[in-house]
Amino acid sequence: MSLTHLPPDARPREKLLARGPAALADAELLALLLRTGLKGMPVLQLAQSLLDRFGGWAGLLAASVQDLGKVKGLGPAKRAEIAAVLEIARRSLNQQLADKPAMNDVDTVKTYLRLHLGGLGQEVFAVLFLDAQLRLIAMETLFHGTLTATTVHPREVVKRALALGAAAVVLAHNHPSGVAEPSRADESLTRHLAQALALVDVRVVDHFIVGAGGVMSFAERGLL
Repeated sequence: MSLTHLPPDARPREKLLARGPAALADAELLALLLRTGLKGMPVLQLAQSLLDRFGGWAGLLAASVQDLGKVKGLGPAKRAEIAAVLEIARRSLNQQLADKPAMNDVDTVKTYLRLHLGGLGQEVFAVLFLDAQLRLIAMETLFHGTLTATTVHPREVVKRALALGAAAVVLAHNHPSGVAEPSRADESLTRHLAQALALVDVRVVDHFIVGAGGVMSFAERGLL
């Protein structure tokens, strides 16, 4: 069933035009993108099932084309459209962080990190390299680990910071378990990296942990 089968006052497009996008539920917004459902599954039901499967917008925005390909009945056209919108969101946030001091808007940084790290099945360690005005130079995933641990080498982080001419960095890693809480190992690693980077005059501005329920900031917790 497509959106045209719905009563006019229940159609997401008409609702959006009349009341604005904020008036739409999550499933309605996604249904606008999908346009049609699957056999035996109306489009709004399909939209809600996708949000449920990926754990809401955060998980869906972090999904890869391969992840979308695992959804039964979701054809190439729909997968391509969803993937394109997700990439637009990533690039938009990347541009925002490159144009102004990243840490002026911590919520944007958190959203950016959830887009990149939130849906991964293994633990990874990434670094946002910043210039002297704290604008984003590049984000790089430097280390990959297992579901429970990542081996991070401070010298590699220092080398990349020097190569990119970074004046500061933001550290980030994900917890595939879903709990965005720092372990003692996380706190120890942060201290070691801060000490190593300080030797070359590169400041650690923050360290974020990305979990299923949100993003935790070391700076906001007073751990830096």
